[in-house]
Amino acid sequence: MSGKKILSGVGTALVTPFKKDGRHVDFDALEKIVAHSMENGADFLVAMGTTGESPTLDAEERRQTCRLVATCTAGKIPLVMGIGGNNTAAVIRNLEETDFSGYSAILSVAPFYNKPGQRGLYAHFKAVAENSPLPVIIYNIPSRCGANVEPETVVKLAKEVPNVAAVKEASGMVGKIGEILRDRPDGFAVFSGDDSLTLPLVAMGADGVISTAANLIPKQMKCLVENVKKGRLEEAQAVNGRIMNLLKLLFEQGNPPGIKAALHIKGFCENTLRLPLVSVTRNLYARLEEELKGL
Repeated sequence: MSGKKILSGVGTALVTPFKKDGRHVDFDALEKIVAHSMENGADFLVAMGTTGESPTLDAEERRQTCRLVATCTAGKIPLVMGIGGNNTAAVIRNLEETDFSGYSAILSVAPFYNKPGQRGLYAHFKAVAENSPLPVIIYNIPSRCGANVEPETVVKLAKEVPNVAAVKEASGMVGKIGEILRDRPDGFAVFSGDDSLTLPLVAMGADGVISTAANLIPKQMKCLVENVKKGRLEEAQAVNGRIMNLLKLLFEQGNPPGIKAALHIKGFCENTLRLPLVSVTRNLYARLEEELKGL
Protein backbone atom coordinates (compact mmCIF):
# COMPACT_ATOMS: atom_id res chain seq x y z
CA MET A 1 0.00 0.00 0.00
CA SER A 2 1.45 3.37 -0.94
CA GLY A 3 0.23 6.83 -1.77
CA LYS A 4 -2.33 9.08 -0.09
CA LYS A 5 -4.12 7.81 3.01
CA ILE A 6 -7.80 7.18 2.43
CA LEU A 7 -8.95 8.70 5.75
CA SER A 8 -7.63 10.59 8.75
CA GLY A 9 -8.89 12.38 11.84
CA VAL A 10 -12.02 11.46 13.80
CA GLY A 11 -14.43 8.82 12.55
CA THR A 12 -17.69 8.36 14.45
CA ALA A 13 -18.51 4.69 15.05
CA LEU A 14 -22.24 5.19 14.74
CA VAL A 15 -24.75 3.64 17.12
CA THR A 16 -27.88 2.07 15.69
CA PRO A 17 -30.80 3.62 17.59
CA PHE A 18 -33.87 1.43 18.13
CA LYS A 19 -37.48 2.27 18.86
CA LYS A 20 -38.50 1.75 22.48
CA ASP A 21 -39.63 -1.86 21.96
CA GLY A 22 -36.34 -2.71 20.24
CA ARG A 23 -38.04 -4.24 17.22
CA HIS A 24 -37.32 -1.50 14.72
CA VAL A 25 -34.44 0.82 13.87
CA ASP A 26 -35.20 4.45 14.77
CA PHE A 27 -34.12 6.15 11.56
CA ASP A 28 -35.18 9.62 12.75
CA ALA A 29 -32.86 9.32 15.75
CA LEU A 30 -30.04 8.05 13.55
CA GLU A 31 -30.45 11.05 11.27
CA LYS A 32 -30.07 13.37 14.29
CA ILE A 33 -26.90 11.61 15.45
CA VAL A 34 -25.39 11.72 11.95
CA ALA A 35 -26.16 15.45 11.67
CA HIS A 36 -24.66 16.08 15.13
CA SER A 37 -21.41 14.34 14.13
CA MET A 38 -21.16 16.16 10.82
CA GLU A 39 -21.90 19.58 12.30
CA ASN A 40 -19.36 19.17 15.09
CA GLY A 41 -16.23 18.16 13.26
CA ALA A 42 -16.27 14.42 12.55
CA ASP A 43 -14.06 13.67 9.54
CA PHE A 44 -15.83 10.45 8.52
CA LEU A 45 -18.57 8.10 9.74
CA VAL A 46 -18.56 4.34 10.28
CA ALA A 47 -21.81 2.38 9.99
CA MET A 48 -22.36 -1.22 11.11
CA GLY A 49 -19.42 -1.58 13.47
CA THR A 50 -19.36 -2.89 17.03
CA THR A 51 -21.04 0.25 18.34
CA GLY A 52 -23.81 -0.22 15.76
CA GLU A 53 -24.85 -3.62 17.21
CA SER A 54 -24.49 -5.10 13.72
CA PRO A 55 -24.75 -8.76 14.85
CA THR A 56 -28.37 -8.18 15.95
CA LEU A 57 -29.56 -6.52 12.74
CA ASP A 58 -30.93 -8.58 9.88
CA ALA A 59 -29.70 -8.08 6.32
CA GLU A 60 -32.51 -5.71 5.36
CA GLU A 61 -32.02 -3.56 8.48
CA ARG A 62 -28.32 -3.31 7.74
CA ARG A 63 -29.03 -2.33 4.15
CA GLN A 64 -31.58 0.33 5.14
CA THR A 65 -29.33 1.75 7.84
CA CYS A 66 -26.36 2.08 5.51
CA ARG A 67 -28.54 3.66 2.83
CA LEU A 68 -29.95 6.21 5.28
CA VAL A 69 -26.45 7.24 6.40
CA ALA A 70 -25.42 7.70 2.76
CA THR A 71 -28.57 9.71 2.01
CA CYS A 72 -28.15 11.95 5.07
CA THR A 73 -24.52 12.75 4.32
CA ALA A 74 -25.06 13.25 0.57
CA GLY A 75 -21.36 12.86 -0.23
CA LYS A 76 -20.28 15.63 2.17
CA ILE A 77 -18.21 13.30 4.34
CA PRO A 78 -16.48 9.94 3.71
CA LEU A 79 -18.31 6.82 4.90
CA VAL A 80 -17.08 3.41 6.01
CA MET A 81 -19.25 0.28 6.12
CA GLY A 82 -18.60 -2.60 8.47
CA ILE A 83 -18.53 -5.94 6.66
CA GLY A 84 -16.79 -8.85 8.33
CA GLY A 85 -17.25 -12.25 9.86
CA ASN A 86 -15.69 -15.61 10.62
CA ASN A 87 -16.75 -17.31 7.38
CA THR A 88 -14.48 -15.89 4.69
CA ALA A 89 -16.63 -17.18 1.81
CA ALA A 90 -19.75 -15.59 3.33
CA VAL A 91 -17.94 -12.25 3.74
CA ILE A 92 -16.93 -12.37 0.07
CA ARG A 93 -20.54 -13.13 -0.97
CA ASN A 94 -21.68 -10.19 1.13
CA LEU A 95 -19.15 -7.95 -0.61
CA GLU A 96 -20.43 -9.07 -4.00
CA GLU A 97 -24.08 -8.41 -3.09
CA THR A 98 -23.76 -5.06 -1.26
CA ASP A 99 -24.49 -1.63 -2.72
CA PHE A 100 -21.54 0.57 -1.70
CA SER A 101 -22.84 3.80 -3.25
CA GLY A 102 -21.59 6.72 -1.18
CA TYR A 103 -19.02 4.67 0.76
CA SER A 104 -15.23 5.05 0.68
CA ALA A 105 -13.98 1.96 2.54
CA ILE A 106 -15.02 -1.13 4.46
CA LEU A 107 -14.12 -2.00 8.05
CA SER A 108 -13.62 -5.75 8.39
CA VAL A 109 -13.28 -7.34 11.81
CA ALA A 110 -10.86 -10.18 12.47
CA PRO A 111 -12.57 -13.59 12.40
CA PHE A 112 -13.99 -14.49 15.80
CA TYR A 113 -14.65 -17.87 17.49
CA ASN A 114 -12.66 -19.87 14.88
CA LYS A 115 -9.47 -18.40 16.44
CA PRO A 116 -7.22 -18.58 13.37
CA GLY A 117 -3.45 -18.27 13.64
CA GLN A 118 -1.47 -15.54 11.91
CA ARG A 119 -1.29 -17.42 8.59
CA GLY A 120 -5.06 -17.84 8.66
CA LEU A 121 -5.63 -14.19 9.50
CA TYR A 122 -3.33 -13.15 6.65
CA ALA A 123 -5.13 -15.44 4.19
CA HIS A 124 -8.56 -14.23 5.36
CA PHE A 125 -7.81 -10.52 4.98
CA LYS A 126 -6.01 -11.10 1.68
CA ALA A 127 -9.09 -12.87 0.30
CA VAL A 128 -11.42 -10.14 1.61
CA ALA A 129 -9.27 -7.35 0.17
CA GLU A 130 -8.92 -9.05 -3.22
CA ASN A 131 -12.72 -9.34 -3.45
CA SER A 132 -13.63 -5.92 -2.08
CA PRO A 133 -14.51 -3.08 -4.46
CA LEU A 134 -13.38 -0.61 -1.76
CA PRO A 135 -10.20 -0.28 0.33
CA VAL A 136 -10.21 -2.46 3.46
CA ILE A 137 -9.58 -1.33 7.03
CA ILE A 138 -8.49 -4.24 9.24
CA TYR A 139 -10.36 -4.17 12.55
CA ASN A 140 -8.21 -5.70 15.28
CA ILE A 141 -10.10 -6.19 18.53
CA PRO A 142 -8.81 -9.34 20.25
CA SER A 143 -10.96 -8.87 23.35
CA ARG A 144 -14.00 -9.64 21.18
CA CYS A 145 -12.42 -11.95 18.62
CA GLY A 146 -10.11 -14.20 20.63
CA ALA A 147 -7.22 -13.63 18.22
CA ASN A 148 -4.80 -10.72 17.85
CA VAL A 149 -3.70 -9.65 14.38
CA GLU A 150 -0.02 -9.27 15.22
CA PRO A 151 1.99 -6.26 13.95
CA GLU A 152 3.98 -8.45 11.55
CA THR A 153 0.75 -9.68 9.95
CA VAL A 154 -0.73 -6.19 9.65
CA VAL A 155 2.47 -4.82 8.08
CA LYS A 156 2.77 -7.82 5.73
CA LEU A 157 -0.80 -7.26 4.53
CA ALA A 158 -0.15 -3.52 4.17
CA LYS A 159 2.93 -4.15 2.04
CA GLU A 160 1.75 -7.11 -0.03
CA VAL A 161 -2.01 -6.57 -0.58
CA PRO A 162 -2.70 -3.28 -2.38
CA ASN A 163 -6.33 -2.98 -1.22
CA VAL A 164 -5.49 -3.20 2.51
CA ALA A 165 -5.43 0.49 3.38
CA ALA A 166 -5.59 0.89 7.16
CA VAL A 167 -6.03 -0.73 10.55
CA LYS A 168 -8.34 0.13 13.42
CA GLU A 169 -6.33 -0.94 16.46
CA ALA A 170 -8.44 -1.79 19.51
CA SER A 171 -6.02 -4.24 21.10
CA GLY A 172 -4.92 -1.74 23.74
CA MET A 173 -1.36 -3.02 23.23
CA VAL A 174 0.46 0.29 22.84
CA GLY A 175 3.84 -1.36 22.26
CA LYS A 176 2.54 -3.56 19.46
CA ILE A 177 0.68 -0.64 17.87
CA GLY A 178 3.97 1.24 17.99
CA GLU A 179 5.55 -1.54 15.92
CA ILE A 180 2.89 -1.06 13.23
CA LEU A 181 3.48 2.70 13.24
CA ARG A 182 7.22 2.13 12.89
CA ASP A 183 7.08 -0.47 10.13
CA ARG A 184 4.01 0.46 8.04
CA PRO A 185 4.48 1.51 4.42
CA ASP A 186 3.69 5.02 3.19
CA GLY A 187 -0.04 5.59 2.76
CA PHE A 188 -1.13 2.97 5.30
CA ALA A 189 -3.30 4.56 8.00
CA VAL A 190 -3.51 3.56 11.66
CA PHE A 191 -6.52 4.49 13.80
CA SER A 192 -6.99 4.13 17.51
CA GLY A 193 -9.95 1.91 18.31
CA ASP A 194 -9.92 3.00 21.96
CA ASP A 195 -11.16 6.50 22.77
CA SER A 196 -9.04 6.65 25.92
CA LEU A 197 -5.83 5.91 23.98
CA THR A 198 -6.40 8.59 21.34
CA LEU A 199 -3.91 11.09 22.74
CA PRO A 200 -0.92 8.75 23.16
CA LEU A 201 -1.48 6.91 19.88
CA VAL A 202 -1.88 10.07 17.79
CA ALA A 203 1.20 11.46 19.55
CA MET A 204 3.03 8.31 18.42
CA GLY A 205 1.98 8.93 14.80
CA ALA A 206 -1.49 7.36 14.45
CA ASP A 207 -3.75 9.09 11.93
CA GLY A 208 -6.77 9.48 14.19
CA VAL A 209 -9.46 7.55 16.01
CA ILE A 210 -12.59 5.61 15.14
CA SER A 211 -14.56 6.80 18.12
CA THR A 212 -17.62 5.63 20.02
CA ALA A 213 -17.64 8.83 22.10
CA ALA A 214 -17.88 10.93 18.92
CA ASN A 215 -21.58 10.01 18.70
CA LEU A 216 -21.95 12.37 21.66
CA ILE A 217 -18.82 14.58 21.81
CA PRO A 218 -17.46 14.84 18.24
CA LYS A 219 -16.24 18.40 18.85
CA GLN A 220 -14.10 17.38 21.82
CA MET A 221 -12.66 14.33 20.04
CA LYS A 222 -11.82 16.48 16.99
CA CYS A 223 -10.20 19.11 19.22
CA LEU A 224 -8.14 16.44 20.95
CA VAL A 225 -6.83 14.91 17.72
CA GLU A 226 -6.11 18.25 16.02
CA ASN A 227 -4.25 19.62 19.02
CA VAL A 228 -2.00 16.55 19.18
CA LYS A 229 -1.31 16.65 15.44
CA LYS A 230 -0.38 20.33 15.63
CA GLY A 231 1.95 19.74 18.58
CA ARG A 232 -0.24 21.61 21.06
CA LEU A 233 0.13 18.97 23.75
CA GLU A 234 -0.92 21.13 26.69
CA GLU A 235 -4.22 21.95 24.97
CA ALA A 236 -4.68 18.29 24.05
CA GLN A 237 -3.99 17.22 27.62
CA ALA A 238 -6.55 19.74 28.88
CA VAL A 239 -9.23 18.35 26.54
CA ASN A 240 -8.29 14.80 27.48
CA GLY A 241 -8.54 15.68 31.16
CA ARG A 242 -12.03 17.12 30.73
CA ILE A 243 -13.42 14.05 28.97
CA MET A 244 -11.43 11.35 30.77
CA ASN A 245 -14.07 10.53 33.39
CA LEU A 246 -16.85 10.49 30.78
CA LEU A 247 -14.87 8.02 28.64
CA LYS A 248 -14.37 5.80 31.68
CA LEU A 249 -18.11 5.82 32.42
CA LEU A 250 -19.07 5.18 28.77
CA PHE A 251 -17.15 1.89 28.75
CA GLU A 252 -17.63 0.77 32.35
CA GLN A 253 -20.40 -1.67 31.42
CA GLY A 254 -19.38 -2.28 27.84
CA ASN A 255 -20.03 -0.76 24.45
CA PRO A 256 -22.58 0.30 23.26
CA PRO A 257 -24.68 0.25 26.49
CA GLY A 258 -22.76 3.24 27.87
CA ILE A 259 -23.02 5.45 24.79
CA LYS A 260 -26.70 4.54 24.30
CA ALA A 261 -27.43 5.66 27.89
CA ALA A 262 -25.52 8.92 27.38
CA LEU A 263 -27.29 9.65 24.09
CA HIS A 264 -30.64 8.99 25.81
CA ILE A 265 -29.73 11.44 28.60
CA LYS A 266 -28.99 14.10 25.97
CA GLY A 267 -32.23 13.40 24.07
CA PHE A 268 -30.83 11.79 20.92
CA CYS A 269 -32.39 8.33 21.11
CA GLU A 270 -34.06 5.69 23.27
CA ASN A 271 -31.93 3.80 25.78
CA THR A 272 -32.73 0.56 23.96
CA LEU A 273 -30.42 -2.32 23.03
CA ARG A 274 -31.06 -5.75 21.58
CA LEU A 275 -30.29 -8.89 23.53
CA PRO A 276 -27.82 -10.20 24.48
CA LEU A 277 -26.89 -6.59 25.34
CA VAL A 278 -28.83 -4.84 28.11
CA SER A 279 -28.99 -1.26 29.35
CA VAL A 280 -26.60 0.06 31.97
CA THR A 281 -27.56 -0.11 35.64
CA ARG A 282 -29.48 2.74 37.28
CA ASN A 283 -26.36 3.61 39.24
CA LEU A 284 -24.22 4.09 36.15
CA TYR A 285 -27.03 5.96 34.36
CA ALA A 286 -27.20 8.40 37.29
CA ARG A 287 -23.42 8.89 37.26
CA LEU A 288 -23.52 9.56 33.52
CA GLU A 289 -26.27 12.12 34.06
CA GLU A 290 -24.16 13.90 36.65
CA GLU A 291 -21.04 13.84 34.46
CA LEU A 292 -22.89 15.15 31.42
CA LYS A 293 -24.20 18.18 33.33
CA GLY A 294 -20.68 19.58 33.17
CA LEU A 295 -20.26 19.20 29.42
